[in-house]
Amino acid sequence: MLRTFLPLPLLFAATASAAPLDLPALIECRQGVAEHAALAPLLADPLKAVAHGLQPLPQGNQFMSEYRLASPITVFGEQTERVAVAGASVMAVLDQADPRPLARQLALEIGYDQDGKFMAGRELVSRDVTDPKTGEAQIESIILSVSTVASHPGKTLAGCTYSLDLPAEDEGPAAAPAGEGH
Repeated sequence: MLRTFLPLPLLFAATASAAPLDLPALIECRQGVAEHAALAPLLADPLKAVAHGLQPLPQGNQFMSEYRLASPITVFGEQTERVAVAGASVMAVLDQADPRPLARQLALEIGYDQDGKFMAGRELVSRDVTDPKTGEAQIESIILSVSTVASHPGKTLAGCTYSLDLPAEDEGPAAAPAGEGH
């Protein structure tokens, strides 16, 4: 099992040398794929996670990792001490039983709302980028979402998904406009 506690002097030393992590900006989709990518190696090392104020919690859902924050943060106008990470998503765990008011406030499109499950989202960024190392064309996507999950009754998950994807074979910068060639 992961060791989740550090002696106090070690925690302060680790925190003092740790680079700042702007979790509210990541959760509220105010950062980019590069800033999100910096989160993965930090979370892969429990000592680094704790140094950044993220205490790993027991995994109650096999699809996401959850962390208690050393200091509460405010996101979407709500305060929380817990965040969850699932794949390319980083989310606040909010004490809201009904996700609908927050989804309306954020002008999200409802994707699913039945059987006690709710999912809503909106793509905020979709842009063509070029990998500086390889020159490969990619699509940067940033999606804001609000949802519920059965493993967290009475809670709302709200956050952001950051991804870099390859264009479809018939898309991309070199593709001919519709109606031409191929």
